Amino acid sequence: MGPKDGVLLVAHGTVSDLDDLPAFVARIRRGRPAPPGLVEELRHRYEVIGGSPLLDLTKAQAQGLSERLAAPVLVGMRLWQPGVEEVVRAAVSLGLQRLCVIPLAPFSVHVYAQAADEALERVRPELKDATPSFVHVDAWGQEPAFVKAHVESIARRVAPGTRVVLTAHSLPRRAITAGDPYEAQFRACAEAVGKQLDAPWEIAFQSQGADGGDWLGPDILQVLERLAGEGVRRAVVAPIGFLAEHVETLFDLDVEAKAHADRLGVELVRVPALNTAPGLLEALEAVTRRALS
Repeated sequence: MGPKDGVLLVAHGTVSDLDDLPAFVARIRRGRPAPPGLVEELRHRYEVIGGSPLLDLTKAQAQGLSERLAAPVLVGMRLWQPGVEEVVRAAVSLGLQRLCVIPLAPFSVHVYAQAADEALERVRPELKDATPSFVHVDAWGQEPAFVKAHVESIARRVAPGTRVVLTAHSLPRRAITAGDPYEAQFRACAEAVGKQLDAPWEIAFQSQGADGGDWLGPDILQVLERLAGEGVRRAVVAPIGFLAEHVETLFDLDVEAKAHADRLGVELVRVPALNTAPGLLEALEAVTRRALS
């Protein structure tokens, strides 16, 4: 890395003020009307978990990576604030000329890259020759340090009779049919993790959206029902598709899935997201240095 290089971490985004939820949902849905009750249900979920820690955790990830690289690491949100345009302006004020763009999602990274590129073009007329260049990172869900961090965290929670369930966010199946590599990349990551575990494992999807149609499955609740039917009494659930705790881990797994497991007589042991684990930061450092070499 050179003295004019920096890193832009692009995350999905979340709100700090629950009154911003209607606008946030509108961005997620790209202007499509929200189903009745969706915003109210989302508000309830945020209230139950005491608000999302995602932004604070993302900033902590940026700080940890910055210390490893001895270089500026900035955070931009794809669907909320701080937006990528704002962060690009901040990068220019720091004298940066090249930014390594890392999606804070290990799969389907083109969605984040596209959002960053579109934001860059929106500020280019304003910044003119000072506009930094972007270097994009490809899908990195099989980065060795990332896989190892998951294996070690899961292994600490495995006991005799345990079934491990590796989860990621569900997507509409039409996205996969249209060529999105998300499912294949998740399955490849799960295979890389699972083959190193001393326990039977499988995958599940979670947090299906409000739109109708066919979504990726099996859903985590259905998997728990099947495991109960098979006599499994302990499920270790690891959300390997998420890098930090947020509403879809803290509510969808810790509240909704756990309550479902309790009713089924299954002990649900939830593996924390990696958050600021050294292995995650090592993986982010590796992909950055490789991209900027």
